[in-house]
Amino acid sequence: MTRLAPILQRRSPVVHLCAPEQTVAEAVSIMAAERIGVVPVTSANRLVGIFSERDLLRRVLALGKDPEKTLLEEVMTPEPVTASPAEDRQSAIQKMQSVGCRHLPIVVNDAVIDMLSMRDLLAVELEDREAEIEQLRGYIHGNY
Repeated sequence: MTRLAPILQRRSPVVHLCAPEQTVAEAVSIMAAERIGVVPVTSANRLVGIFSERDLLRRVLALGKDPEKTLLEEVMTPEPVTASPAEDRQSAIQKMQSVGCRHLPIVVNDAVIDMLSMRDLLAVELEDREAEIEQLRGYIHGNY
C-alpha cells in the first residue's frame, strides 16, 4: 500500500493556517490569494477546526452572516478528521469518504504539516493505474 509520506514529498507543503479569532473575510482572502479551498484553524499550534468553501456557503453566506464580522470559530468545522504521513492512501480516502470531505489535514505531534486533497490522492491512483496498464501491455506483447 502507498503511504501518504511519499505523496507529500512530491510537492511543497500546502498549509496556510488561520486562528479561530480571525474573521471569515480574512480566511477567504487567504484562500483566494493562495488558490486553495480550505484553511486549517489552529490555536496554540493545535488543530481545532478547518474552514472550507463549503463552510463559507452553508454557515456564512446562506445564513446572511457578515464575513467581515463573523469569526472562524463560529463557523468552522470543529475536530476535523486527520491523517498522519505514515497512514496508507486507502485509509485516507476512506476517512474522507466517511465524513464527506475533500481535504484532509496531515498532522504530526498535534501540528498540521500539510493538507491533502482528494485530487492529490486520485492523481496518484491514476498514475498507479496507468503504470499497471503499461505493465499488462508489456506482458501481452511479450516485453516482460
